[in-house]
This record gives sequence, C-alpha cells and structure tokens, in this order.
Amino acid sequence: MIRILIVLFAFIAAGVASPALAADAAKRRPNVVVFVADDLGARDLGYTGSTFYESPNIDALAKRGAVFTAAYASCPVCSPTRASLMTGKYPQRIGITDWIGAPQPAEAATRPIYKDRLLPAAYKEQLALEETTVGEAFKEAGYATFFAGKWHLGREPFYPDKQGFDATFGAGHQGNPGKGGYFSPYKVPLSPGPEGEHLDLRLASEAAKWIAARDVQKPFLAWMSWYDVHTPLMAPEKTIKYFQEKRQRLRLADDFGTEGNSKLRLTQSHAIYAAMIKTMDDAVGIVVKQLEEQKLLDDTIILFTSDNGGVATSEGWPTSNLPLRAGKGWAYEGGVRVPMLAIVPGVTKPGQACDAWAISMDVFPTLLAACGLAERKQDHLDGVNLLPALKGDALSDRPLFWHYPHYGNQGGSPFSAVRSGEWKLVVFHDPRQGVELYDLAADPDEAKNLATNEPNRVAAMRKMLDEWKRDVGAIDATPHAAAAAN
Repeated sequence: MIRILIVLFAFIAAGVASPALAADAAKRRPNVVVFVADDLGARDLGYTGSTFYESPNIDALAKRGAVFTAAYASCPVCSPTRASLMTGKYPQRIGITDWIGAPQPAEAATRPIYKDRLLPAAYKEQLALEETTVGEAFKEAGYATFFAGKWHLGREPFYPDKQGFDATFGAGHQGNPGKGGYFSPYKVPLSPGPEGEHLDLRLASEAAKWIAARDVQKPFLAWMSWYDVHTPLMAPEKTIKYFQEKRQRLRLADDFGTEGNSKLRLTQSHAIYAAMIKTMDDAVGIVVKQLEEQKLLDDTIILFTSDNGGVATSEGWPTSNLPLRAGKGWAYEGGVRVPMLAIVPGVTKPGQACDAWAISMDVFPTLLAACGLAERKQDHLDGVNLLPALKGDALSDRPLFWHYPHYGNQGGSPFSAVRSGEWKLVVFHDPRQGVELYDLAADPDEAKNLATNEPNRVAAMRKMLDEWKRDVGAIDATPHAAAAAN
C-alpha cells in the first residue's frame, strides 16, 4: 500500500512539474534575430567584395559565423521572396508572384505599354492567414515574437500582428517608405520621432528597447525587416558627405553599359546608395550592441539576408552586381543572388564558408532545427534544413526554381528558370525571346548562351521545370489578346 502511494505521488508530482520543466526547456532554447535587407545586392557588402561600400557591423557578423557562397532569393522582386521567408514555400504555391501593388492583368490590359507585350499573371495581394508563418511557429513553441520594418504582404487584416508576431513597429503594406519617408515624420505606421531621425535607426532602437524589456522567462524571435536600401535614395547628410569625399579620394567614376534595352551600372560609386548601406549597417549594430549588453550573443542565432538582387538597371541606377549579370527584376544571377550569413552558437565556426545552395524557403526549417524545434514539413513545404551543411555535412543535390510571370520595373521580362548542378536554364514566356542555357561554373556572368549547343540538356531541364510548375501551380504571362478577352 505504501509503495502504491509513493508511486502515485511520483506520478502526480511529475504532472504538476511538467509545465515548469517545459518552461525550463524553452528557456534553454536560443534566441533568434533575423535581419532582412531590401534590394541589397550580393556584392554590396564589405565581406562580399565591395571596396566602396562600408558594412563593418555586418562584416563582423560574417567573421563570427558562416557565410553562404551561393545564396538565392526565391524571386527577383520583394513580396514573393518575403512570402517565402515567412512560410518556407515557393511563392507560386502561395500565389504571390509579384511585388504587391504591381498591375493585375485587367489593369495592364488598359496600359499602352502592354500593347506589344504579354499580360502579367494574376497574383494574390496578401499572405493568406491560413498560411503558417515562422512567427506563428515560434510563438506556438513558447517564443516571444517581434517584427519591425517592411512587411509588404498585404493590408490590414493581414499585418504581422495577425501572423504570429506579438509586437510590431513600422510594419505596413507599403513596398517602400515613401517620398522623403526615411526621416520623421514617417509615412509608415510609426509614431513621429525627433526631426532628422532615420527610419531604420528608429526601428533598431525600438528593437533594442523590446529586447531589454522582454520576458526573460521566454526565448525570443526578433525579425528586423529593413526598408534600406530600397528607393527613394536618401540617407543622413553627414553619411552622404563622407561617401562623396571617399568617392573623390578613390577617384571613382560612374560607368554604364547596357542590359537588353536598359542602361546598366557597371561601377559601385553611388555615394547616396553607399550611405544607405552604411545606415542600415548602423541599425544592425544597434541591435547587436543590445544583445552584447544583455549578454545574449552566445545564446542567440543571427541570420542576415536580402530579398532580391541589387537595382542596377533603373530607379537611379544605385549599384552594380558585377561580375553577376543584371540585377533586381531580371532572370539572371544579379537579380536572384543575395548575401546570406548565419551564426548558430555551438554549430558555426568563425570565418566559415558554406558552399551549400541556400534559398529563401530554407530559412524557416533551418531556424526550427537550430532551435531544437520539430520540423513542420507541411508548412515549410519547399524549404530545406541547412543546419547539416553548417555542421560541414553535404546536402542532397536539388534543383532550384524561379518563376516570375511579370515585367519588372527594372526592364526584365516574364520568365521561368531552373538551376540544376552548374547549369541554369531560363525560359522566357515571350517566344520571341526564347530559351537561354548557361554553364555557371565556366560562365558565372552568363555571357554565353549554350542553348543551341546543348539541345538534349535543354529538353531535360525544361521537362524538370515544367513538372515543377505544375506541382506548384505556376501561371505564365499570357498573350495580350487572349487575356483581354477574358
């Protein structure tokens, strides 16, 4: 009888203690800070090769952790990539295939510019609440969640506070901060600050305050989505002057070529753009300093990336992605290659280079794994856990796909593409543009189209691409007359 009572008491005690044990387990999980830059090119940082732009805080993170040598955005423009980062899915599954605010087919049909063009595919203008976001997954796992900055995944009621984030600052439906909007009073949902206050620096300060005032019983996820370096091209005057003087000192000059019918910047020499990168880097530094002061760096996973390649063919021609071809809005590597780094305490090593391919969808499952949380494969359906690669293990080979059935504001045309091994196939939706095939190992700047030399390879890769498009429900741009009739 006594033994039975002892055993019963043990079971009851275990039941009472289990929530506390669960809380202790949650406390031992690492914190997570994600930085997402807007329109930052793959070569726009010091650690990725720029000799004019300056990014000391981000470069310091790169030295502390692992840098991905082949990181991609899931789309050459912002909203689709941001949907992928949030959900771990290709944008085509979600239905967000262009930046939200771009013309829908019916509107495009009325514009003279589309007379000799295809009409873009219809796309969804919000991230459905039924999708499970990384914010919701971490909140369900006991994390406090924070989002600051550019959302651009729908208007109310589709804001991040409805998508798993406890606290938000400056998160609106806009794709950029608006004319003059980098300085207070702001045009995004954020209370005014002192005259001359900069938007991203304010967001960083709000994040630092939130981290300092957080519930220390919970780990946290802080998602910092900068508005920099998107247009309008503007930055603090002191920082602009510094880079104007640096440009003169280095005797830099603007040099331009062409990409298709578009003017293409060939040099990194734009002083205002350099100042925007430095300001964004300063914002990163504010958040990292807060982590240091709270003695949280050793317990925090940090990831940095961008939503698409740098703008090189329009909108002020702010940057060059060379040796990568073209830039934002285009099918080529300059449009979809992005910087990406990760610091995972106990896993990554200082100065580590990770050659595994990474793409936007991978962020969701990788963060879950790095925090010891169960995978949610039906949620992050297309993402791959990169943690084994960060540990030095090889990942299984996989193709990467892109599908952008729209004309980019930067001059690019509707296309679908696949990278398989070192080969990349681009299929333009307009038959007048045809098919292009590149050997990225021998020709990283995509200068030599080998499609006519490799008909069998083109056929095999096109079949792979068509099967993927059917699987994700991709919709092509359509001939103008047929779309207008609908």
